[in-house]
Amino acid sequence: MILVIAEKPSVAQSIAKVLGASVRKDGYLEGGSYLVSWCVGHLVGLADAGSYDARYAKWRYEDLPIVPDEWLFEVPKAKEKQFNILSSLMRDNRVTELVCATDAGREGELIFRLVYNKAGCRKPFKRLWISSLEDSAISEGFSHLKDSSEYNRLYESALSRSKADWLVGINGTRLFSTLYHQKLTVGRVQTPTLAMLVERDGRITGFKKEKYFNVHISNGAVTADLEKVKDSAEAKKIAGACSKKQASVSSVRKEKKTVNPPKLYDLTTLQREANRSFGYTAQQTLDLVQSLYEKKLLTYPRTDSQFLTDDMENTARQVIGIVCRKLPLFQGIDVSPDIKRVLNSSKVSDHHAIIPTVQLDRQNASELPQTEQNIMNLIGMRLLCAVSGKHEYEDTQLVIACEGHDFKVKGKTVITEGWKAVEQRFKASLKEREKEESDAVLPDFKEGDVIPSVDASVTEHFTSPPKQYSEDTLLAAMETAGNEDFNEDTEKKGLGTPATRAGIIEKLVSTGFIERKGKSLIPTKDGNNLVCILPEQITSVRMTAEWENTLMEIEHGQADAKQFLDGITEMVGKLVQTYPFLASEDASRFSGGKEEIGKCPRCGSPVVVGKGNFHCANRDCAFCLWEDNKFFRDKKKKLTKKVAAALLDKGRCRMSGLYTPKKAQLYDATVVLDDSGGKYVSFKLEFDK
Repeated sequence: MILVIAEKPSVAQSIAKVLGASVRKDGYLEGGSYLVSWCVGHLVGLADAGSYDARYAKWRYEDLPIVPDEWLFEVPKAKEKQFNILSSLMRDNRVTELVCATDAGREGELIFRLVYNKAGCRKPFKRLWISSLEDSAISEGFSHLKDSSEYNRLYESALSRSKADWLVGINGTRLFSTLYHQKLTVGRVQTPTLAMLVERDGRITGFKKEKYFNVHISNGAVTADLEKVKDSAEAKKIAGACSKKQASVSSVRKEKKTVNPPKLYDLTTLQREANRSFGYTAQQTLDLVQSLYEKKLLTYPRTDSQFLTDDMENTARQVIGIVCRKLPLFQGIDVSPDIKRVLNSSKVSDHHAIIPTVQLDRQNASELPQTEQNIMNLIGMRLLCAVSGKHEYEDTQLVIACEGHDFKVKGKTVITEGWKAVEQRFKASLKEREKEESDAVLPDFKEGDVIPSVDASVTEHFTSPPKQYSEDTLLAAMETAGNEDFNEDTEKKGLGTPATRAGIIEKLVSTGFIERKGKSLIPTKDGNNLVCILPEQITSVRMTAEWENTLMEIEHGQADAKQFLDGITEMVGKLVQTYPFLASEDASRFSGGKEEIGKCPRCGSPVVVGKGNFHCANRDCAFCLWEDNKFFRDKKKKLTKKVAAALLDKGRCRMSGLYTPKKAQLYDATVVLDDSGGKYVSFKLEFDK
């Protein structure tokens, strides 16, 4: 029998249906010559530092850097059952070979390989590599299974990425958390991303606006402008001189311009557009396209290509017809598709651009959740735009002279709407329509034409600071980060990958380093402080982009994984050696203004005074001493700040006047902090001998 392992239960069910494995078992499906099971995401991952040495359970500077001689892997307790099921199936004597059917990408390859290796399996396996979960795509994929060896480098690259993230994350986070006594999460990709946000915020904060003036002349049919006059008096003087005076057209420049159709969506451009059109976060868009992929309505979403392969012409033509029939927004639209424009196999690496599947023809689109309808409309719109005709217009620029000054005005006349007609139909359906600058259609002036009398006016303006990043603009910045340091033909650059960027943004939000205000992403005080105290090798966009490029080279056999990780290890070691100090002015950066009474016995972060409690300042630590707790209440005592401070400092506190109901009398004893690391902190008593 053949054991097929998918990434998720829903995907496994789609595959099992095609293979005829319809008998449900505990954690898998069986039928014919197949067993089909699943991983439930990451079943196996790199072990935490504490698994290498018990002393690493506590965070201490003197234990750094932590660099494993041999890497350990572990299964989270919540996922042990499914891992054990897979292990048992791999050992099943009936199973002669396996098929890796996890998502066809770097992460999917890692998920399967770690399970396979952790289970100690040595049976041969092949790779299912598909871009759609349609029945036909699955059948075709199983007819052309790939040899597993073709993806060894992909796995090597994925594992190298995971190890690099572990080395930087574990050591960087522990180093700066122990220095500043608060959990400060440091990441190989997330920290340079935060640095970009902080840099932009600094430019905005430090921006000094400058006043300027525009002078306008008009005859009612056309208004021309003289822009950015710095002095108010000068602007008023010009306006006064031109008022009711004759003007003449000194220059007429007309130019026919063409705007080519946009490319199809890859994941990043889709996330950006969904943010602009619907306000969706990158993670929300990723979740929606993943859901539509699993419903077989979209092709594989985690792609960085904006083209289809050359052999997809008929498929594309079929899908275009389905979009025009099945998506109400585009019904009745007239498209004469130029399919060739979106075909280019040389620009498709692992997966082609995101498009609807033919399964859409059997789906009532109105039955989908509104959020999924929005995404389908967006992707359908882009497909129709990409194969539509060019947008053509005539650009007109006039220069109108008056009293020795040149006033300018632009106009635009559409010749052929082309793909813009499809885009406009989509934009008209949005609740919040984008503001578009539209150039007016100008009168048919000729050079030398005279305007007998013009009105003149002055308007006041200010220079504008840069805008805060939105998810749209941040994704664009992450994608192109470090580009200037690479040759044009370099295949991979930037921060993260299309599949990981959404998670990076969410991690920065959840750790409290950035916050969302409307569509803007703004660094918090802690986010700004973190970037301020970190050295360049951690915050450098350029270095992280170089690492990303090297990982792609590892995948293609152009770089050595060991050499890459040795470089990361060396960087981490130097970081620990050269950064054991804490400037006095930085010591209180992360205090948050709360009174500190001691250090947390679990993680070393400050314990601060809260409302009715004394809690660890580290959001991820559950340590908390409640003023009103049963242990002290039974003894008719209250856990005061003084007592809490003593318990944190020495682990014990001598107390008098403790009450016991058994003898209705008071006694003296030493209260000992007896913390086992659970949800609640325990105490015990010690008596004088």
